[in-house]
Amino acid sequence: MNTRMIGFLLGRILMVEAGLLALPLLTALLYGEPLMPWLATMLVLAAIGGALSLRKPERTALYAKDGFAAVALVWLLMSAFGALPFVLSGDIPNYIDAFFETVSGFTTTGASILTAVEPLSRGGLFWRSFTHWVGGMGVLVFVMAILPMSDGHTMHILRAEMPGPTAGKLVSRMSDTAKILYGMYFVMTLVMIGLLLLGGMDLFDASVHAFGAAGTGGFSSRNASVGAYNSAYIDVVTGIGMLAFGINFNLYYFLLMRRFRDVAKSEELWAYLGIVAFSTVTIAANIRHLYGAVGTSLRHAFFQVSSIITTTGYATVDFDQWPGYAKTVLVLLMFVGGCAGSTGGGLKVTRVVTLVKAAFMDMRKMIHPNAVVNVRMEGRAMPEKQVRGVQAYFSVYMLLYAVSWLLLSLNGFDLLSTFTALSACINNIGPGLGMVGPTGNFSAFAPWAKLLLSFDMLAGRLEIFPMLLLFVPSTWRGNRLRRWERRN
Repeated sequence: MNTRMIGFLLGRILMVEAGLLALPLLTALLYGEPLMPWLATMLVLAAIGGALSLRKPERTALYAKDGFAAVALVWLLMSAFGALPFVLSGDIPNYIDAFFETVSGFTTTGASILTAVEPLSRGGLFWRSFTHWVGGMGVLVFVMAILPMSDGHTMHILRAEMPGPTAGKLVSRMSDTAKILYGMYFVMTLVMIGLLLLGGMDLFDASVHAFGAAGTGGFSSRNASVGAYNSAYIDVVTGIGMLAFGINFNLYYFLLMRRFRDVAKSEELWAYLGIVAFSTVTIAANIRHLYGAVGTSLRHAFFQVSSIITTTGYATVDFDQWPGYAKTVLVLLMFVGGCAGSTGGGLKVTRVVTLVKAAFMDMRKMIHPNAVVNVRMEGRAMPEKQVRGVQAYFSVYMLLYAVSWLLLSLNGFDLLSTFTALSACINNIGPGLGMVGPTGNFSAFAPWAKLLLSFDMLAGRLEIFPMLLLFVPSTWRGNRLRRWERRN
């Protein structure tokens, strides 16, 4: 493992985080709030980051193991230092609570320990939601987009950080791919801010909610979330916005390149839109008696379906009060998630489609042992290695889910709250049902449980393996073995 290059990369990331804190610092200045929490954190980050990145190592290549370890450590450190302004400002005095909130922000989960968000400082509210925007497309992808980096083996970083079973370059250079992704992301966010401004939001609220929709995170500046505005226009704009950010960004690049045929044949896109349409119509029918008008039922159903399948977590109503069918569909959507290559969480639509097709393929093989059958996606046979990779990921996902659920049950809360709290965190959604519903929060969990859920949020955002590999001895054993070989 190239520990020196990983340390150099961590130093650069901390320097970038210090720069990102300039925006909430400016917000605090504009609203006449104390600046010291932001300045102190920036100085700490600059000092540590500068020390780590003072000298670039001679060997800069990053291999698969290095990429996974670097990504996991980056997200842990970003969250650990990003929590400091909340503690220093008094917005969230307890560090574990602040760490939970910051992890929830960067992983675009949206789960909160706060019983009320409106009393927070404006700088704190801005930073809380801005972490969604930074984490949505990926912290290291962001750094690749703004800082010159060698393209040697940086593909391993993209593969470890980008959501989905596969990751690929849009163009030949990885740094150019990062610039294209963040360019589209930035423009779409600006469009979202503009549309919310037209709906009557002020610039601060429009920015906060656009960051949440873009990163599919869900932190709001209002206690009642998007429902506080009681505006059909804002509901529809935010719902469509969330849905758009839950689509694979590669497809937007294909649209820009006028490769319309590649977009039209995306099986994942049609499955994603089909799931949304089916869920919206059936939930609207199920909740119509609560709202009377068909239009109102469709509006709330569409918003919540869009919010949950993209793992954003915004709410216009308390869907915990909906009938059983509607809540069941929403819980299932928690696991489906958005498309691969989007800012959404969950298993991803492409994995769900692959798992279903693989199950049918195995059944056909049982009936016709000599038949040659393949899992086909978009008209092409998927490599067997890729299919088995999806199945292996699902197995590890379920194992982590089972262990976390068992541990979390020791907190002593009811089954529904425990189940949906874990589902909301590991799938990066935010609200669940019961005590963690859209009007609830995670404040009642014990400190150890908040740390467990923080780990699950990071594992869910980073597709599990980078976080788990930190605890595998063989990840680090190679360095000790090489040092022993050099000494002997």
